[in-house]
Parts: sequence; structure tokens; C-alpha cells
Amino acid sequence: MTTPSESRIPNPESRLAERIRQRGPLTVAAFMELALYDPELGYYARAAQRSGRAGDFFTSVDIGPLFGELLEVQIEEMFRLLAAESGLGAELARPFDLVEAGAGNARLSTDILRAATREHPDFYARIRLHLVEASAAARGAQRAMLAEVADRLISSESWLPASFEGMLVANELLDALPVHQVVMRTDGLREIYVSHQSSVIEPQSPVISPQSAVGDQQSSRPTTDDARPTTDDWRLTTVEGPPSTPALAEYLDRIAARLEPGWRVEVNLRAVEWIRDAARRLRRGFIIVIDYGHEARVLYSASHSAGTLTTFYGHHSAGSELRPDAPAWMQSAGGQDITAHVDFTSVRRAAEAEGLTTLGFLDQTYFLLGLLQSDDRLRRTFLHARETSARGSSERDGTSEASGGGTPRALKNAGSSASGSLEPLRGANAPSSSVGDGIPAAMEKSTARADLKRNAALRTLLMPGGLGSSHKVLILGKNVGTPSLMGCSYRMRVT
Repeated sequence: MTTPSESRIPNPESRLAERIRQRGPLTVAAFMELALYDPELGYYARAAQRSGRAGDFFTSVDIGPLFGELLEVQIEEMFRLLAAESGLGAELARPFDLVEAGAGNARLSTDILRAATREHPDFYARIRLHLVEASAAARGAQRAMLAEVADRLISSESWLPASFEGMLVANELLDALPVHQVVMRTDGLREIYVSHQSSVIEPQSPVISPQSAVGDQQSSRPTTDDARPTTDDWRLTTVEGPPSTPALAEYLDRIAARLEPGWRVEVNLRAVEWIRDAARRLRRGFIIVIDYGHEARVLYSASHSAGTLTTFYGHHSAGSELRPDAPAWMQSAGGQDITAHVDFTSVRRAAEAEGLTTLGFLDQTYFLLGLLQSDDRLRRTFLHARETSARGSSERDGTSEASGGGTPRALKNAGSSASGSLEPLRGANAPSSSVGDGIPAAMEKSTARADLKRNAALRTLLMPGGLGSSHKVLILGKNVGTPSLMGCSYRMRVT
């Protein structure tokens, strides 16, 4: 078994260093592009799936089909809203484009479609599925994952459809887009670059100092043209230089970020470009972005002054960066996930500038609770599971199994229970403790085990301090007015 310090591919650092020698130091964004998405080197490019028990981290999709089932409730409501505005019933409604960006091997879309076949067959019949995924390996696995619901698949590409009407969902996509990293110094904003430093340098060749600003001040980036390694023992390091583009300072100015000297932060220009592009392609409908992150006033504050760029490998995240010139995210290039928290303020403003309307921005906890309380079937199912759990079943509660036994990205030391989360859902239709009466013992035991597992999955999705509060849900609409959505019906709150 490899460790984070070992490479999963031959000499990735030497290959990156050779590119740096040929082209000059890389911005962190360019480094991430290579380390994550390069066809030969990239972490995501070389595998169909990176999350789950056998992967390096967990997402809401890895908890089980529950997350997709809950999302289907919201998406189906959006379908009916569009059909109603068109003056058509669900049976006569126009086709509904369901676009998943960052679809991986299509597990989330599969869960959504399977729920639609069971609960809303008229909706299922109108779906046209478009999967957007950069990894060719993941795209190649999508049809097999979809299996019996693959008849809804219209396209599987690395880019968004040219034009679509319906809804787009992006679950934990923006956090994996390449980011620039900058640091404020007393003389102004500097950008972090990835360079190389050989263990042997020819005499009289200048050595790049990670502590100093390097390169010609008239240039947009530092240079290593004069450094000539004489061995293949390459080592990557970080250096500071002038910002590679004025867009970085402009970005920070737009959100009124005031960085103190020494603060190190990330700027995700790609996330802004992505939402602008998506908004232009959407003719009419909705966009749901789910990710971990913050409003700009929180993300660019003292509480995050060391930045949020980190890695995940074997269900462990990197610790504090003890050496700024050799951060954890730069090690084992291509062999680990690299991620940064999302600036939802900039994403939302960019979307609104393209004509979208913000319909909701809230914690995942409150979004899912809104769906639970609005759907009688789901409410009954999970109140049943809660009653079963309260009766003290001798079965394990399944928390570790439901959550995969690991730690989701952005989730550390989360509590093991959120038993009070469903209390507001209790009502006249809540099942009593005798809900299992009359069911054969073997069937009741099997049902109880399944209910307990689903209840554990629900707790994982909702738990305070975990996925429920670390993950935010941004809901946008275009040419749909300002409808009241089920996902926003419980409480519009961001923690």
C-alpha cells in the first residue's frame, strides 16, 4: 500500500519540474490543473472514482442513495414549476434537461433517476440526462453505473451542453477547480508559484529562494531559466512573485477583502468563469451548487488567514503547513486530492450579473430538512427509522457503515448523533412505536436494519458540525420568477 509520501505514478515531480524548467514556474492553479486533470498525471483523470471506502475521501453521495433520493424531490418540484408556467401538465411538458456537472461515474444521477422511476414516473419520462465530467475514465464507467436508467442519457462530455432548459446540479465540483494562491506582504500582493530546486545546482547558477520574491519585476511571473539541475533528483518548492494577472487583485477588490500582511488566501477565478458559462447556456430553469465554503466576509478573514488549500489521501486530510515552501498539497503530485473552500459570494454575484436570481442560500442541513418535511413519504420513512432506533434495537446503528467508515472532505470530529434534527417533522401522521405490529419477525428485523442504516445516513447528512453545516446549498433560477421551493421551506440559514 502506498503512503502520501510515495508516488502512485513514476517520478511525477521530475515530470512537473521538467515542465517548469521549460516554461517557468507554475501558478498554483496551473499546478493543480496538471496534478488533478492532466490525462497522464492527473489524480482525477486516471480513475473512474476517487471517493468512497476504497478512495481518499467521502462525499454525500458515498453515504448511500439517500442524498440522491432527497435531491430528486427538489428537482421534481422544479420540473412541475416549469411545466405549470408553460401551461402544460407533467405528461405533456417539454423535455427536462437534467445536467450534472462533475458527474464522475454518474452515481448521483443514478440515485436521482432510480428515485424518479419509483416515485414520479411521469417526471422520469421527460428527463434528458447530460453528464459533464473531465475524466475520460469516469465517463467510460457512466453507462454501466446507470444500468437500467441509462435510457435517459443523452450526452456524456467534458463540457456543458451548448443550451439547456431544466436544471443543473454541481455537487462538490467548485472546490476541486484550480485556484490561485496569493499572500499579502507589506509591499503589496504577491502570488505563490510552484518551482523546482534540484539537490545539485551547477556552480554560479542562482538558486531560487522560497523566502524571496523572484523574477524580473516587469515580468508576470518568476523565472528559473538560469537554474540548471545536473541530476534527476528534482524537488518541488514554492516561490513568491508578482501576480500572474491583474484579475487577482480585481477579484479581491470586488468583494472588499482586506488582507493583513502575512495572510495567505486562495482565489478561484475558474469558479466564477464556470458559473458565468453555465448561466449563459441555461435558457430557463435552475442551478443547484452544493459545496463546502463560506461567504467572502468569512473566507477572507482572520479565521482563514492561512488559506484553505489542503489535500486528502486515505481518508486523512493534510495538517497545518509547517513549511510554506513545501506544503502538503504540493507533495505526491497526481497521487492525492487537492481542494479549497468555495467563495460563495463571488459565485453568487457572478451568476446574478448574468441574469440569474438567487432563490436560496443555506446550510445543507436546512435544505434537506425542508425536503423531508415537505414530502410525506420521506417523512414517514425516517420517522419510522427514528422510532425503530429509539426502541433500542440490538443491531449496530450502522453509522460507520452508512458513512463509509471514513471522514468526508471538510468534516472532522463530527458528532455521532443529531437525534433532535427530526423533531420538528413530527406531526399527526407520525408513526407510533407499534409501527411494526403484524409484520413477520424476519421481515421486521430486515426492515429495521435497513431503516437504521438509512437513519444513520440521514444523521451523517444532517449532523451539526459535519456535512450538514460545512456544506452550503446555493439555488439559482433563470426566467422562473421567485418560486418558494421545498428545499428552502424549513429555514434559510447559513452557519
